[in-house]
Amino acid sequence: MTHAWHDISPGAHLPREFYSVIEIPFGSSVKYELDKQSGLIKLDRVLYSAVYYPANYGFIPQTLAEDDDPLDVLVLCQEAVVPLTLIHARAIGLMTMIDSGKKDHKIIAVATQDPEFNSYTEADEMPEHRLTMLRRFFLDYKQLEGKAVEVDAIQPAKHALPVIEDALARYSQQRRQGFGKAH
Repeated sequence: MTHAWHDISPGAHLPREFYSVIEIPFGSSVKYELDKQSGLIKLDRVLYSAVYYPANYGFIPQTLAEDDDPLDVLVLCQEAVVPLTLIHARAIGLMTMIDSGKKDHKIIAVATQDPEFNSYTEADEMPEHRLTMLRRFFLDYKQLEGKAVEVDAIQPAKHALPVIEDALARYSQQRRQGFGKAH
């Protein structure tokens, strides 16, 4: 069986373009996440707030972010796609949150095979309201759980690229050392 995190290539045009594995479809109020042990998608929780994911949400394979999870990516696409779908994407920005005291980077990307979004190369080219919705979702979605998060302003693509490179390098180093049973 193929493991979605370990066995899928992140792509040939890194860090600007990459494959992303979708965990949560655009419009969902269900938080699915990768089960690191099996490579399957598991139900984490139904969101406590009356909100929905403003983009297809997933991760870049063979990356390890500062929060010890695969690097998160929000892929803007006109359609919701099912979990475990691979989407070829291009980074257009970076949004950083502080969640439980840890940096939690979110790469903002567009689906390169979606004609509605594939012409965007920078987040600030998007309608301002779309960016506001992305940021607002992450400010609000944990509120009824009694958890506070901080969300920085969305940064240009040039800020996302070193985050992707660092997550790829961190993954490679960890893979050489072994992930152990936790991953």
